[in-house]
Amino acid sequence: MTPWGLRFFILCPPHSLLTAPVNMGTGEPLQLAPVENAEGIQSLLDEHGLEYTLNGEFIRWSVSNKRHPRNWPASRKIYDTGLIIFLDLFTTSVSTAGSSAADHARHEYGIDKTLAIFLFVSLSLLGQMIGGIIFPAWSEAFGRKKLYIVSTGLYSVFCLIVGIIPSLAAVVVGRFFSGFLSAIPAIVVAGSIEDMYNSKDRVWLIFLWAIVANMGLALGPIMSIYITVSLSWRWVFRIAAAVTALVTILLLFIHESRPSSVLEKEVEKIRQATGITTLKALNPDHTPDLKTFVRIGLFRPIQLFFTEPIVFMVATMSAVAFALIYLFTEALPPIYVSMGFSDTSAYLPFLAICIGLLSGMLTRIQDIRIIQKYKDQNIPLEPEHKLLGFSIGAPILAGGCGASLVLIGYAVNEFDSVLAGYLADSYMGYAASGFAAVQLLRSSMSAAFPLFATEMFEGLGANVASSILAAFATFFCVLPPLFNRYGRRIRGRSKFAKYSLEVYRENGVDKNGY
Repeated sequence: MTPWGLRFFILCPPHSLLTAPVNMGTGEPLQLAPVENAEGIQSLLDEHGLEYTLNGEFIRWSVSNKRHPRNWPASRKIYDTGLIIFLDLFTTSVSTAGSSAADHARHEYGIDKTLAIFLFVSLSLLGQMIGGIIFPAWSEAFGRKKLYIVSTGLYSVFCLIVGIIPSLAAVVVGRFFSGFLSAIPAIVVAGSIEDMYNSKDRVWLIFLWAIVANMGLALGPIMSIYITVSLSWRWVFRIAAAVTALVTILLLFIHESRPSSVLEKEVEKIRQATGITTLKALNPDHTPDLKTFVRIGLFRPIQLFFTEPIVFMVATMSAVAFALIYLFTEALPPIYVSMGFSDTSAYLPFLAICIGLLSGMLTRIQDIRIIQKYKDQNIPLEPEHKLLGFSIGAPILAGGCGASLVLIGYAVNEFDSVLAGYLADSYMGYAASGFAAVQLLRSSMSAAFPLFATEMFEGLGANVASSILAAFATFFCVLPPLFNRYGRRIRGRSKFAKYSLEVYRENGVDKNGY
């Protein structure tokens, strides 16, 4: 419908639209005079910071709308983003905390080490893999806030089950479902960051998110071993339950950040004020029924993985780098103990990974300089313009596998933050689904690597095992040049990337992509 056609419809509405609007919560008639002219509609749109799309069929955000998540005050963004990033840090720590907890719990339950690792580490990651398929699509269709609140509250409950019920069944249930629920901060945070920040700011926010989450990988075993030695392994999960219960309360005060969900509420206000129920928000996430949600939403990450070359390559590289940390949490402590470290100090070398993570700050500074150069030259920013860290991190990962945890920390964070940012820039509104495909492979590989880590390093020797990993990682060195040269062409052929760009241009509030 053209803008003039829409105005004619408003000036001459059918009889059914002239009835008094109804309060959606109580069913009582609203005491509002319906607006019966185009000027009145336009006045309401201006008041709410909204406008028609070019074809006049939908209502969208205007660039200046302060209620759009990207235009929120800094204090609002800092609270919401800081809280969900902390949640990801903590749940990731609890994930790797299962490693040292398993080593002590196996004596209590009379099971071997491999089974204990599976129950306390791998089972959680398998749950996260399944949750990673469901929750991103859910958050895109129905919003983020409720998902964060409900999942974190339930996460606390399942941690408590592991911590207080003395049975293997409780461990199975608690670890699987806590992993299932941890998929929300592990994956949906990427979508929340895309909701609130433009391309330039996302460089830092994706970096911060990646560095914090990856620090959780390194800090989890350290936290776990000291709690276990001082109290018991059960207290690892009791403390986790208490912390996430507190976070659940704090999450009540965040705002919904999915722009389409917020826009729908804004348009609903216009509908109630005018009595015109046919006004439609521009909502690319609209899911009319459960069947559509299952067909499109749940299978979208899998479809992206198998049909999008960028998603496939990013998932593979990110998964291997991430899973290496889980492998080292199992393989390295026994080696350090054999070198004379105590049971607790054998986990302290993982702090070197944190040093490597922080060194990525230098690369982010260079990223900002590159972005500013393109801005000064008035050149539109492309996702490939921010792949410097990936180009540096690939050879460093290969070298670090046989040499240094500091180098591994740097490389893993560059893979994670740069490639996650690349997906966010390429698939924009569908970043969470793209990252869900990454998480699908990442979780499955992270679940598998710890199961053979000890046997690999003990059977082959630490030097040979590290050399094999380094040789495998060397293959990744050929991929950054391919991304830089062919990335734009690949995105141009992707129906998901093209549609995301169209939606962004229709519904976005940024200028020139910066």
